[in-house]
Amino acid sequence: MSTSSRLLALLSLLQTPREWAGGELAGRLGVSTRTVRRDVERLRDLGYPVRAAMGPAGGYRLVAGTAMPPLLLDDEEAVAVAVGLSAAASQPVEGIGEASARALAKLEQVLPSRLRPRLAALTAATVAAAPWSAGRGPGVSPSDLAALAVAVAGRERLRFSYRAADDAETRRLVEPERLVVAGRRWYLLAFDIDRDDWRTFRVDRISGPRGIGQRSAGRAVPGGDPAEFLAERMAALVRHVETDVTLRMPVAEAARWSGGSGELEEIGPDEVRVRGHADAVEFVAMRLIMSGRPFTVHGPPELVTYVRNLAERSAEAVATPGN
Repeated sequence: MSTSSRLLALLSLLQTPREWAGGELAGRLGVSTRTVRRDVERLRDLGYPVRAAMGPAGGYRLVAGTAMPPLLLDDEEAVAVAVGLSAAASQPVEGIGEASARALAKLEQVLPSRLRPRLAALTAATVAAAPWSAGRGPGVSPSDLAALAVAVAGRERLRFSYRAADDAETRRLVEPERLVVAGRRWYLLAFDIDRDDWRTFRVDRISGPRGIGQRSAGRAVPGGDPAEFLAERMAALVRHVETDVTLRMPVAEAARWSGGSGELEEIGPDEVRVRGHADAVEFVAMRLIMSGRPFTVHGPPELVTYVRNLAERSAEAVATPGN
């Protein structure tokens, strides 16, 4: 084994988070303990902070340093890092997307040709879920995100300013529990001290988070699952509207149109009144138009207004003959 190959093999072993006895490393590499000591010095000269502990229980260990020397990755690790960087490039963290893209480009330049098909297959087969919103979410500050993460990990109370949907700003004192990514947004799940209740905060609306040096009380999230708790809170915020429409179609077709969730009243031949509910009037209007059947909207008022405005805009969009 050449010196360079041996150094790479030694570095690969030392990157495992454990202490390595000199004799064990020598046996793994097929060299003497003296050669191991010389190779360790070579790694140190290259910037790798290898710590040596003396004594029977001592050994060599790679520790954190002031600089970041090159990493040595095996095939599985290289593909995992590349996939992670690809996903991070689309996350709503300011600056992270660009940095991830640059890091991914560097990794792809040195990625062995045998790994490229695996990476391409994984990238093509992977999509990011967005259950509550489409497109790219609002960016968040990496420093704020890091401050929140440190407070969560350290169980430390936080103070920050929070801007609500109506732009009203309040100061909050919370006990942070978990950061959750959902719908292309970051959320902080925390217990609000002043309101004596659990709250979810959009991280892009948080500014100036700082720990105050007080430990959290260690409260349990209702239900025990932070992600599920957040999902329930988000579902509760969805606006539901009661709808009332008459469809000119057979009752069986109206039942299919309503998805079986509405109340159907047959009021004449091929005429059915459907009362139900929906998350948004825009969705109901779209389904009414796509049915291809005549219809009448009785309520709610916002649905009546939306359909009327839609009809006016549609009529204006149709050019008159000769124009």
